[in-house]
Amino acid sequence: MPVIRFHDLRHTAASLMLNHGIPVIVVSRRLGHAKPSITLDVYGHIIPSMQAEAAEKMDELVTPVVMMQVSRELLPLDAKLN
Repeated sequence: MPVIRFHDLRHTAASLMLNHGIPVIVVSRRLGHAKPSITLDVYGHIIPSMQAEAAEKMDELVTPVVMMQVSRELLPLDAKLN
């Protein structure tokens, strides 16, 4: 069995928290960092993998009108049909 240092467990815990959407400020406080910027400096490499998820969520939040397909063209649900 490989030797696992306490630091390895700490790094794994921080990585898991960040990968599961726990805010950086919360992770920072759990790790005892003086500032969230320290957490970002150490674990910032994890954050880019979350960019696609954040973009998709923003798209869901700001899409103003749900669209439906009507005879092969997209129209807003509140559009008047002739």
